[in-house]
Amino acid sequence: MKIQVITLFPDMFPGVMNASMLWKAQDKQLLDVSYIDLRQFGLGPRQTVDDTPYGGGDGMLLKPEPLFAAVEHAKKNDPDAQVLLMTARGRRWVQASAQEYADAQQGLIIICGRYEGYDERITSIVDAQISVGDYVLTGGELPAMTIIDSVVRLIPGVLGGESSAAIESFSDGKTLEFPQYTRPEDFRGMKVPDVLLSGNHAEIQKWRTENSRQEPL
Repeated sequence: MKIQVITLFPDMFPGVMNASMLWKAQDKQLLDVSYIDLRQFGLGPRQTVDDTPYGGGDGMLLKPEPLFAAVEHAKKNDPDAQVLLMTARGRRWVQASAQEYADAQQGLIIICGRYEGYDERITSIVDAQISVGDYVLTGGELPAMTIIDSVVRLIPGVLGGESSAAIESFSDGKTLEFPQYTRPEDFRGMKVPDVLLSGNHAEIQKWRTENSRQEPL
């Protein structure tokens, strides 16, 4: 899967992308992730990427020219890639969204917003506007990392155990994962439920189903 990230801060990504399952996905050539520095498409000698909004207001907006140029550059590398814009007003990202993109195995171009937002005209070449929650972040980099992690871990071969993702929280769109335990059986007086030690797989499955929560704690 090819993922290109358009950002003013590409240095934020390697620490996350080069660790754990994301590193494994790249090492196994299941993921090709690259970063496009929006500043490279800035205007003039100072490589300007932002300007004040028409109509007044605080803050600066990302200009359309650098954004369009960056997306067009990314499209040359992957013409069929889907363009995702990280924005608080976008569609809420849920597990089903991650599964949809993982199943499609289509390239992604992820735009990370900054400052007070972006010139609205960029949405004319965006396939989906995505929000990771009802809160405001400084930029789109952290949401982009969240999107990438949640999608890539669902690509077959990344997690290793192909059933791992299927039993996780939100995988069926409704329930949260059941409680789990490991050794020791008794830790400071807190004991592993007897049914999990019984070896009775039918009863264990029944217990897990009954203890899958409908709502977060």
